[in-house]
Amino acid sequence: MIAFVSGPVAALAPTTAVVEVGGVGMAVQCTPNTIAGLRLGEHARLATSLVVREDSLTLYGFADDDERQVFELLQTASGVGPRLAQAMLGVHSPDALRLAVSTGDEKALTAVPGIGKKGAQKLLLELKDKLGAPLGSSGLVGAQRAATGPAPWTEQLLSALIGLGYASREAEEAVAAVTPQAEESIAGGGSAPVPQLLRAALQTLNRAR
Repeated sequence: MIAFVSGPVAALAPTTAVVEVGGVGMAVQCTPNTIAGLRLGEHARLATSLVVREDSLTLYGFADDDERQVFELLQTASGVGPRLAQAMLGVHSPDALRLAVSTGDEKALTAVPGIGKKGAQKLLLELKDKLGAPLGSSGLVGAQRAATGPAPWTEQLLSALIGLGYASREAEEAVAAVTPQAEESIAGGGSAPVPQLLRAALQTLNRAR
C-alpha cells in the first residue's frame, strides 16, 4: 500500500493533483477541498489509499490520515465504492460524517450526490458502530465545529480556483457565473455540488480567455 506521497505539486486539475515523487509524477484523485489547499510548485504531503481493480490502479489523496481512514471505513458499507466515499468527504468533513452517523442524521447523508433517503437509512445502520464518535466531541465547541461540515460552497470554489492558478478577480467572476446553478440545486432541496460547479466555473474561464 502507498500510505502517502510527498513532493512538489507538478499539476492541478479539478479532481486530480500530480505530485512529483523521485522524478515520477504520481496522479492522485482528490476532493475539491483537498485541491484547494494545494499550490503549483509548492511541497505537499497527501495521505493516500490505493484502490486496485482488474483494469486500473487509482490513488486517492487526502489532507490527512484521519480523512483517509474514514474514506476506507466508508467503503466497508455495502454499495459504497471509492467514488461515493470520496463524494461523501467532498461534502462533509470526517467529523461531520461521524456526527451525522452517530445522531442518525439522514438529511446530512442525502446532501451527498448519489445518496437517496433509503440509501442514507441503510448507511446509517451499517456505519453506526464503525466510524466512532466525532474527534472533537469532548466539548461543545468541537461538536459544533463538526456539525458545520465544510466551508460554504463559495469559499470552497474560490479556494480551488485560486489553487489552480487563477487570479482572485477571475475566480470571483467564475463563482458569480455559476451561482444561479448552485442556487437552483439548493432550492431543490439539495446541496451545492462543488465538483460540478468547479467544472462549470473552469468552462466559463476557458471561454473568457
